[in-house]
Amino acid sequence: MSDIKHGFEPFINDDSKLLILGSFPSVKSRQVEFYYGNKQNRFWRTVCSFFGDEIPETTDDKKEFLLKRKIALWDVVAECEIVGSQDVTIKNFKVANIEKLLQNTKISFIIINGGTAFRIFEKNFKAVSVPYIKLPSTSPANTKFSKEEWHNALCRVFGGA
Repeated sequence: MSDIKHGFEPFINDDSKLLILGSFPSVKSRQVEFYYGNKQNRFWRTVCSFFGDEIPETTDDKKEFLLKRKIALWDVVAECEIVGSQDVTIKNFKVANIEKLLQNTKISFIIINGGTAFRIFEKNFKAVSVPYIKLPSTSPANTKFSKEEWHNALCRVFGGA
């Protein structure tokens, strides 16, 4: 019998205008207790390079970067059974309450990080009225990653950083 794993609380504040949704935290992320904890994941490299910033070293530095850049993070899956970090093994999951999160926020755009997150989002969040886009997963397992697609999507929210 598999253990139920719990995801993180959303990282958001009153000024956040972009929400980036992943599927579920990786093993490394769960170990460091914050989003995109695997150093091989392209997330921090990609988003920081868009703004011309260095990759933050610590979790606190990452949080400071996100607050400064008005970026919120969360996952579409709040809890599930999962083998390692593999999205394809996610089962018996409960989705996050994204509709409630979006109430009374300044979120004007959502980036969905990868196919699994997108499929779950599309199936469960038809009522979300905030514009969104699916982007290639920043996971090191994704061979079809496109930094350019990510930067183009970030331009839609932040203009030419």
